[in-house]
Amino acid sequence: MESPELVEGSYRKEKAEISEGPETNSLGHRDAFEKIPILIIALTELMIYAGNVQGAVWAHVMLLTTLVICGALVGDHELQRTYQILMLLPVLRLVNLSMPLFFDMTLYSFIFTYAPLSIPVAIIAFSQKFTKEEVGLTSKNTPVYALLGLLVSIPLGMGEYFIIRPDYLIPDLSFLNLLQLIIVMVFFVGLVEEIIFRSLLQTRLEKVFGTWQGLLVTSLLFGLMHSGYGTFYEILYVSFVGLTIGYIFQKTKSLFLITIVHGFVNVFLFGIIPHVGMGLDFF
Repeated sequence: MESPELVEGSYRKEKAEISEGPETNSLGHRDAFEKIPILIIALTELMIYAGNVQGAVWAHVMLLTTLVICGALVGDHELQRTYQILMLLPVLRLVNLSMPLFFDMTLYSFIFTYAPLSIPVAIIAFSQKFTKEEVGLTSKNTPVYALLGLLVSIPLGMGEYFIIRPDYLIPDLSFLNLLQLIIVMVFFVGLVEEIIFRSLLQTRLEKVFGTWQGLLVTSLLFGLMHSGYGTFYEILYVSFVGLTIGYIFQKTKSLFLITIVHGFVNVFLFGIIPHVGMGLDFF
């Protein structure tokens, strides 16, 4: 006859094995359910790249609706968190695609695109209790990061201009026009997109898939969200830019720094370089 201690120990071990089984299976299923909407977003953006914009709009609408319903019904809180953040990508795309229907694509149209997006972004960040460190809210090394962000943005902006050659968004490089471009690109486009892709999405996917996989998936999604330019090289290059900015965010945890980088890439891309050329004679 076994001793009471052996019987109790065997029972505890058996109970532990039973309790670990469903948890492991749950994590496995969760991993699959987190990958499916990411794959759908990627495929939908490739539809835009292929020229099927109408189909992509419907796909994003259906995905957004599905994520909302699943997020409300699913009992897994971690899966809910992922779905809430992924919702921001179809919302961003649908707002971007619908904006030209109401406004001419001028500098100010970016304000109407990104200002409303700041509301769901803030709600998700607060409801999921993102810490200041996760979001990247820090005041350390601000002057150094400002200079570093500007220096990093120059070659990145030049590289992207070489690929897509966009027209300028300001008529000239007067102080007022340049200031307006900087405000819009840094405090609206750069800030909102960096909170979405790095503070929220990258932080979340790093927890879900691991540090490097989360960084790579986020960077690829960032590149695919630029499929509207219709060139594979732009998707590839912006994925590289996203990887660079994401890595900088991993190392510094500074939203300020990556916002400066992102914002001034656009300042050079849509303002300075179209006026002065790749030589940057402005300086």
